[in-house]
Amino acid sequence: MSDTRLHPFGPDGDGRGNLGGGAAREDGDLPPPDDAHEAAGALPRGGRGASGAGCGDGLPVGPARGRGDHDRPRFDVKVAPDGHAWWYLDGVSDDGRQAVSVIGFIGSVFSPYYGWAARRNPHDHCSINVVLYGRGGRWAMTERGAGAVTQSADRFELGPSAMEWRDDALLIEIDEVAVPHLTRLKGQIRVHPQAVTGIEARLDPDGAHVWRPFAPAARIEVAIDRPGWTWAGHGYFDANFGTRALEADFSDWTWARLPVGDGAAVVYDATRRDGGRLDLALLFDGEGRAEPFAAPAPARLPPTFWRLPREMRADPGYGRGRSWRCSTRRSTRARWCERGWTGSRRWGCTRRWTSTVSRARF
Repeated sequence: MSDTRLHPFGPDGDGRGNLGGGAAREDGDLPPPDDAHEAAGALPRGGRGASGAGCGDGLPVGPARGRGDHDRPRFDVKVAPDGHAWWYLDGVSDDGRQAVSVIGFIGSVFSPYYGWAARRNPHDHCSINVVLYGRGGRWAMTERGAGAVTQSADRFELGPSAMEWRDDALLIEIDEVAVPHLTRLKGQIRVHPQAVTGIEARLDPDGAHVWRPFAPAARIEVAIDRPGWTWAGHGYFDANFGTRALEADFSDWTWARLPVGDGAAVVYDATRRDGGRLDLALLFDGEGRAEPFAAPAPARLPPTFWRLPREMRADPGYGRGRSWRCSTRRSTRARWCERGWTGSRRWGCTRRWTSTVSRARF
């Protein structure tokens, strides 16, 4: 197998330890919102080590544990066969005209190459996926083998690109090839967290899949070597860890985040293979504290280029086309950022979609 594999499809288309999460502590309660999720437990309040919440079917949100990333990300995680780890960030410019998303993968869950290799060696299927949205946007995803990977607690280096935790901020160094243009995509991105939370969510009953929201609210600085691609805006940073294939346990999921004041609202919905549902909606304040809120019902979006279905939570009457609103309380207009995927056991891989949804009100 070649050590480098270009992906030609676009965006529509602990210490070192166990990737899974431990059991959530249940030594307190958050008051449940009206007609919403019951709280599964509460964590100590504070900027680092923020409050936890639960979700509709009782899955806990509790302290981050097992990877040594309670108060900062670590990039030296061990990923066992069939597993995966990814670190995700996005940002939208202050004028709303441009956006970016970056995902660093160990065990590239959306890669057919990883599926065809029976997921034997996650470290032989790594990539840093970069998507620029707006005028002059580009897409890059080059999958590289284990020989191109260097990991330390602070840095995940993959070929000429890297993700690094430096001076309490996330630094992304990009040097990739955009497809189908086959042009160089080079530059830097910095994400400055408003606060780093201390929580994680177990997405399935046995904790094989964990979501770690590091910085639901952040400032982002983008400097890409392309005309007009130096800007600042609101940002976001999280991670997902798994010891089994996504499609083994889920048929689909969607995620979205929206800046609210100095914090953010985040919704995470998934359909599990066992018939269960994950309906998680958390409102984070500027210090990283979280509490559940009553999210509106899902609304359909147009399908992707690959004809995959899409949906996101929205008020009644705002699910048509790409311009619609989500509202539970009054505030300034902003943009939702959204991602999701549909999985297939038959094909042994997943196809993802990522989109920046137009104006929303929260």
